[in-house]
Amino acid sequence: MPTTFTNQATLSYNNQSIPSNVVTGVLTEVLSVSKTAIPAAYQNGDTITYAVQLVNSGTAALTGLTLTDNLGAYTPAAGTAAVVPMTYQSDTLRYYRNGILQATPTVAATSPLTVTGLSIPAGGNTTLMYAVKTNQFTPYGAEESVTNTATVTGGGLAAPLTAEATVNADPAPDLSVIKSMCPTTVTEAGVLTYTFTLQNRGATATTATDNVSLTDTFTPALTITSVTLNGTALTAGTDYTYDGATFRTLTPLLIPAATYTRNATTGEVTITPGMATLVVTGTV
Repeated sequence: MPTTFTNQATLSYNNQSIPSNVVTGVLTEVLSVSKTAIPAAYQNGDTITYAVQLVNSGTAALTGLTLTDNLGAYTPAAGTAAVVPMTYQSDTLRYYRNGILQATPTVAATSPLTVTGLSIPAGGNTTLMYAVKTNQFTPYGAEESVTNTATVTGGGLAAPLTAEATVNADPAPDLSVIKSMCPTTVTEAGVLTYTFTLQNRGATATTATDNVSLTDTFTPALTITSVTLNGTALTAGTDYTYDGATFRTLTPLLIPAATYTRNATTGEVTITPGMATLVVTGTV
């Protein structure tokens, strides 16, 4: 980090002292480090790529450097040991010098991520890129975030250099659907039921403006006898449409937000998805 310094001279004569003006300068370090996260927001199961750039403004190469990334480690409110909310993804490390891909350096540890044997050309730069993934200790919710700190040591540095990158939890709906069929073996003209379990692992419930709909083409064709959403009967032509093959909901599906529970001692986060259940029954 640049340091600002000031200097002032004093002129003495005939038992008098006259101060000069104050001059101000900036002392910059030979090595600087910055860190960027791509993307800058996450949801459950997401992968984030970090780029750490080291810039050498000096006239001599720097060698023997080590990069350590704490991967957002924090200590739970009632815990005694730190937990790590991001997991390094094996074999994702890429190492560039002046923009040219180099042989992958040694990954001495993965939690915290520790990379050794780094060098930076005189007047040049080195960039490391690596991917991490959310895990059971990652916080979710509208106000949550993870701050990762990268620390550079060695190479004759007078003191460690650090850079941070913060990623925020994305509160948007995070939807998935699970389809089941009962029975799995059905006779001709028999009754068949399709159940669609709609899950939302995001911190925000869906609304009508999200226009969530479900479409399915039933093979073999189904003669629909009933459609329900969370146990409430839906009306053909108003709530859904079916042309003898393709089924589609018309009324936007509303799926509640997930709830998140963090164990105050272990830091582990439990996600309870918001759910809606659509059931289509008919004969084949």
